[in-house]
Amino acid sequence: MTKIAVFGAGGKMGLRAVDKLIAQPEYDVLCVEVGERGMARLHERGLTVTPSTQAASQADVLVLAVPDALIGAIAREVVPSMKAGAMLMLLDPAAAHAGELPLRADIAYFIAHPCHPPLINDEVGEARRDFFGTIAKQHMVCALMQGSDADYVAGEAASRLIFAPVMNAYRVTVEQMAILEPALVETTLIACLVMMKEAIDEAVKRGVPAEAAHEFAMGHINVAVGVLFANSGGVFSDGALVAIERGKQMLFKDDWKRIFTAESVMAQVKEIVGKG
Repeated sequence: MTKIAVFGAGGKMGLRAVDKLIAQPEYDVLCVEVGERGMARLHERGLTVTPSTQAASQADVLVLAVPDALIGAIAREVVPSMKAGAMLMLLDPAAAHAGELPLRADIAYFIAHPCHPPLINDEVGEARRDFFGTIAKQHMVCALMQGSDADYVAGEAASRLIFAPVMNAYRVTVEQMAILEPALVETTLIACLVMMKEAIDEAVKRGVPAEAAHEFAMGHINVAVGVLFANSGGVFSDGALVAIERGKQMLFKDDWKRIFTAESVMAQVKEIVGKG
């Protein structure tokens, strides 16, 4: 039986991980939590809290389901207590890419992150409204920062349970995962979506009925997703293409793709872990 310790077990991500793992007979789950609200959530589930030093020394796999800004300090505290051959697992690449993990050659460092349920999917019922990936199917990305092929297999297996139900697991490097998040998703795509929400609000502010603006936007976004990502067979009209080019010129700087340079990605992850 694999002993797996979840740090931050009473938080949102920690609880999801614990709920998935305790249902698996091959895992003995240790819950580490210091917050009163988190401990209360665990006690509501009938789970006990294990001291961090005890969990760190006993665990075969140690999962840090904690905020990015805390990972470095927690890792420096617990890694020296980990037994040789154990694995430290992160659920986000920022701290690893920013150099926040202490050096120790006899343990594995593994990072996994969910892709979340895809926009275009075949889910029905309750799963259709699962945007984060608790009951709906999702993909994930995995990176082995250090360790053996066997460590990768073990890390992916545990991650598949934490983020279940998982379809594909894509193996990437830590650097590539940092390009995906934050650079691609948060710095670029979600920033554009926030701008889209602000644009809808601006249309309403200028007199368009709120419901009309929302539904008009959602429908046209759906069409655009079909044209650009779903091979729907549709195309943008000539007029739309003219407007798209005007919008790109007004909304984006010519050098916006520098977001993806190595220097920029490193700056982004350092800001996330509080070292920017």
